[in-house]
Amino acid sequence: MENQKKKIGIMGGAFDPIHYGHLLIAENAAAQYGLDQVIFMLTGISPHKDKKHITDPVHRCEMTRRAISDNPVFSMSTLEIHAEETNYTYRTLEKLKELYPGCELYFIMGGDSLKDFENWRNPRRILMAANVLAAIRDNVEGDVFKRQIAHLREKFETEGIYSLSTPNFTVSSRRIRSLVECGQTIRYMVPEPVREYIIEHGLYRKPSSF
Repeated sequence: MENQKKKIGIMGGAFDPIHYGHLLIAENAAAQYGLDQVIFMLTGISPHKDKKHITDPVHRCEMTRRAISDNPVFSMSTLEIHAEETNYTYRTLEKLKELYPGCELYFIMGGDSLKDFENWRNPRRILMAANVLAAIRDNVEGDVFKRQIAHLREKFETEGIYSLSTPNFTVSSRRIRSLVECGQTIRYMVPEPVREYIIEHGLYRKPSSF
């Protein structure tokens, strides 16, 4: 066991808010690939999101901390939040490679992102730094993703892209924000400590609602 590399999963996202879908993917990644740790990497300056429309990192960090507090395999990182430059995935993974020498990294992404992966910034450097686990939901056509994985493996000459089977959980952070804004329930969509935090701090509500 001492000679085996520690396996670390990286689960990136705004987590605005974190919900059970995120936790299910992370749990399944740990179980299916024997990960010793899964790090929830909160987005700072993202090339894909408008910073003005992302909730303050203080709130996102606290909601994430509360959501993962009962799982010893889960941890949280603010590496991207504290970075002054745009958070491209390859940069983050290369920094983590330096922080965790000798460990094997597994970058966890949504299956939908796999379709556009070759258009990401420096995908080859991503694959040099980490294996990629693409989360495929139960109700999604597996053959489509298998072909995409085969295509990417051939194009980038690597075996380090794998599928990750996850339960079908269709609720998104955007949907949760919308429900809160309309005054509807989000119970059982997010962990109870997260729901309580959202209520306590009046997150995602219209200004006129206060």
